[in-house]
Amino acid sequence: MRSNIAAFAACLCLTPLSAQADRSLSEYRYFRSLSVDLQGRIPSVDDVAAFEDSKFDTDAWIDARLAGTAYAQRVRQIYMDLLRLEVPSTFGFVRSMAVLRRNEILRADGSTVYVYFRNGQRRQNVATDGTFCLAQADTGQMYPRIGPAVGTAKGISDAALNAATVLVKPWWLYRDYTAANPTDRYDATTWATKYPQFRPVDTVLVEKNGQPTTSVRICKEEAQTPVTGTVYKTGRTSNTTPADRLVPLPGDTAFARDSGGKAIACGSDTAAFYAADCGCGPGLERCHPGNANNNDPAAFVLPTRSPLGFEAPFDATNAQQSQWSRFWWSEEAKHFIDSVVLEDRDFRDLLTGREDWVNGPIAHFYKQIQGATCCDNGVYFGLTEQKPLFDTTAVPSDLLPHDTTAWRAVADRGNLASGILTMPVFLTKYGSRRARAHVLYNAFLCKQFVAESVELTPSTEPDLTKRSGCSTCHSTLEPLSAYFARVRESDWLYLPESNFPTVETKMCNKTSLNITCRSFYDPAFSSESGAKLYGAYSSAENTAAGPKGMGEYIVKHPDYASCVVNQVASSLLGRALNEDDKARKDSWASDLVSSGYRMRSLVRSIVKSDAYRTSNNLSSSEWRGDAQ
Repeated sequence: MRSNIAAFAACLCLTPLSAQADRSLSEYRYFRSLSVDLQGRIPSVDDVAAFEDSKFDTDAWIDARLAGTAYAQRVRQIYMDLLRLEVPSTFGFVRSMAVLRRNEILRADGSTVYVYFRNGQRRQNVATDGTFCLAQADTGQMYPRIGPAVGTAKGISDAALNAATVLVKPWWLYRDYTAANPTDRYDATTWATKYPQFRPVDTVLVEKNGQPTTSVRICKEEAQTPVTGTVYKTGRTSNTTPADRLVPLPGDTAFARDSGGKAIACGSDTAAFYAADCGCGPGLERCHPGNANNNDPAAFVLPTRSPLGFEAPFDATNAQQSQWSRFWWSEEAKHFIDSVVLEDRDFRDLLTGREDWVNGPIAHFYKQIQGATCCDNGVYFGLTEQKPLFDTTAVPSDLLPHDTTAWRAVADRGNLASGILTMPVFLTKYGSRRARAHVLYNAFLCKQFVAESVELTPSTEPDLTKRSGCSTCHSTLEPLSAYFARVRESDWLYLPESNFPTVETKMCNKTSLNITCRSFYDPAFSSESGAKLYGAYSSAENTAAGPKGMGEYIVKHPDYASCVVNQVASSLLGRALNEDDKARKDSWASDLVSSGYRMRSLVRSIVKSDAYRTSNNLSSSEWRGDAQ
């Protein structure tokens, strides 16, 4: 990419604008490189004219650009690329308690109506408990967990429809959705200007008859607004499937039998499975819209192909519900990295900082959606409410889901926060404990796990730090992975020691390791006296330290500073550093440390170096080292 930019720029700015200009070809190339790296573009005609002025102060020009957003974005992209912090579409953040689906229902007058619902919602009506809120007796149809209704539809009476459903003005249609009578409805023309990239898919904006949707009809249980509900105990001991249902009628779990009537947080994933009095909250703010009854229905139109930023995409398309969260997670990380660089903070904050930047969609996610994740079986251990990595009390209260461009600083996310290590984009991009440890080890310490030439032999040894052929790498990787033992894989749920001891002795051991225990505890490291938390076997100390411990381990490592230099310098020079660069690399690392790990100081030293000045003076074949 850089060589292409350089070649194009050569056509525009290597010819002096006046006969009085006294600049060498290498000086023009140097200025072009500075402009691309620190301004994010090739020099303009005015830039070149200023550069040719005899009073031009290169050092002052560099310092001015090092205070700009383009420079911050240049550094940010280095680490976004190293960490590949774009969550792919293969990761589906689809939790039933956050996703609203809908079925199309035939009314008695022959018209149809969409009815929204949550999959698995508990209801006191036996005919509809744990499934759609309208029964076969009312509609003539039965409803699977996913997909269209089965059977011949009959028109439902208004009385039966109104008994099971209500009309709500939801947050994705109204900015003032918490008002008694919301009026500020979504308008594609005005909202596109006020709140760019907030656009529900057309199919949730209009009714079947083509009329604009002004409110949605939703099952009554989902429309409930309390923040706290109660555990629903039915007295049923097993799941059965009556003849008029396609979904089994849920029986009481051990938790429900033991905890019936106890309080449960309505924002948790456990709530809808265990409470009949928990819904989606005011304006359905704890749920996302969906235009069908499938696993991940379309909800919002999102940018695609947006090299200039999401504010100016080349294209946009209907996106599934899960993509809405994924999209904003990446933007959160970008703003966080930008702030560390632009404010010239200690670069170690990237891995240890408790600060953050949030906009409306991110604030909405942390306040309303993050709890609707994993795991309903956590209640077995007394976990009826999440312990979030981002303390919800720190989220700005005045940001609304539509405020896509209103980014606010959060000074402290809470005592579990640790830079990008505790952000959803990182924890879902690298779903496993080992993947998280490996990418950090590689990106921030410039180290790789390379096995020795060993013979692999059959082994039943579960401890990879000891297994022949594996121990070479895993003796280091496993303890590093243990830092993430208390964060669920492919999730951001933190498992507190109070609920999930490293060794569980009361409810789980090798003999009683049921399916619930196996969700959190490792059979390979269980004994008759207890079971060990997944990923914790190699280091109880690192397990207790959590992601914060991983961040501290990296930034205190003797190779951290030299690796930062290596990653940044390699990108700016357009080549990998080699043995000939050792002296300057050591010098840059020393400067980085003495500056308090300020990125601005490091980049200034690099771009003023002879190595950078001559980095674009070589042909492509020369910097590749092609044989002559």
